[in-house]
Amino acid sequence: MYYYLNGILSFVTGNMAVIDCGGVGYKLTVSGNTAGRIGSHVGETVKLYTYLSVREDAMELFGFETEREHTAFCQLISVSGVGPKVAVSILSTLTPEQFAAAVISGDGKTLSRSKGLGAKGAERIILELREKLTKEYGAAVPAGAAKVVAEAGGRTSDAVNALLVLGYTKSEAVEALAGLDASAMTLEELITAALKKLMK
Repeated sequence: MYYYLNGILSFVTGNMAVIDCGGVGYKLTVSGNTAGRIGSHVGETVKLYTYLSVREDAMELFGFETEREHTAFCQLISVSGVGPKVAVSILSTLTPEQFAAAVISGDGKTLSRSKGLGAKGAERIILELREKLTKEYGAAVPAGAAKVVAEAGGRTSDAVNALLVLGYTKSEAVEALAGLDASAMTLEELITAALKKLMK
């Protein structure tokens, strides 16, 4: 409905900002990173890219200081089980580039530091977004990330496939691999550790 709002920033508090556009005050939920960047511009004209969340009982407008953050938010909420609040929490903890690097490198620990996101949710984000983020953000993430994708990320996918062959469901495989540091383990170690969790 709205792609962006361009108006006077009335105030920012916590994860909320109000922008005056033509005499109408729009309340937006913003990430901690966006709030920090626009906080010193109260009374000035700012531009926030927006996403309108519509539920049966409420509508909520989310705002982002950059298109990249807006894109990362939309990618996050496309993941099963990740809602707008959790997506904002992740983008309050990480910049879009840091988020992309964490997904590409299979770094679930970094992702799960965000409020409301556990190890299982972090692993789901990695599994569903790694390929897309590798294509879209590959040039923007830290220098070693692409190599880690081929190693840690690839090992996680290979481990999931191995567990499927052994008769486990995908959800069981993802749950067993959640929280394991793929970057520090060989494929064999990863599968062995997952099997130990599954056999408990």
